[in-house]
Amino acid sequence: MTAQQLSTALDERQLEQFDRLGYLILPGLLPGHLVDALRPEVDRWVDEGLRARSIQSCVEPQRYGRPPVLELELPAHGELIAWPAVMDVLSQLMGPRFVFHHLHSDRQAPDLPGKPWHHDYEAGPQVDPEHLMVHTLHYLDGLDDRTSSLVVLPGSHREAVAKTARAHLGTQELPGELVIDDLPPGSTVVLHSGLFHARRRRPGVPGQPRYFVDTSYCQVGSQWPPVKPYWRSMLSRGRELGLDRGEWPELFAERHFTEYSKP
Repeated sequence: MTAQQLSTALDERQLEQFDRLGYLILPGLLPGHLVDALRPEVDRWVDEGLRARSIQSCVEPQRYGRPPVLELELPAHGELIAWPAVMDVLSQLMGPRFVFHHLHSDRQAPDLPGKPWHHDYEAGPQVDPEHLMVHTLHYLDGLDDRTSSLVVLPGSHREAVAKTARAHLGTQELPGELVIDDLPPGSTVVLHSGLFHARRRRPGVPGQPRYFVDTSYCQVGSQWPPVKPYWRSMLSRGRELGLDRGEWPELFAERHFTEYSKP
């Protein structure tokens, strides 16, 4: 390992855990200065209606077209996509060639309902399990007893089932689940995108907003369906802004995707 020497080395136990259980917990992966830059961008994304506008562009693309601002155009969000520590981890899990899929951020209100059990693997019911899709879930303020919990179902990434196969269960407790509810600021949970997970609200506590940024990547070698109707514009903007840092030439390459099809 030379110019791309890994500064966030995963040990054999972590690599085996990700393969077998489908997740890794990396406390404090993001440095404080990046977290401090991301937080006001999330506020802007929510308070100026940019997040709502982005959702409208996905729901009614013919009416709304490309959003006026893309998340990756927010400086710290763009920086996060190829943040060295994140790239170090991904390259150990996926190899050196992977493509950016999408970015999603939110300031989740304390009274926001939980999100039912689901997975986020985009190639149908895992029709190409040989190729990884990975989600990195960044919790800017961490997780504690004032925020909703992340709940994962270890090993469920090995099931070839639809995203919504467990949605009818809501956020109820499941045998074998793992509750992740105590993380320091700047922590990241790396999920195999086929792993079932849920956001579970804590009842009976006043709570505080949960600052959350999710970046997703796909292993090169398969054709991946995009989730944004303006995906070409998004990848093009990533290239224009040099968000690959000159080190990851596949990161915004369009050839790894199929045409967009509305869900």
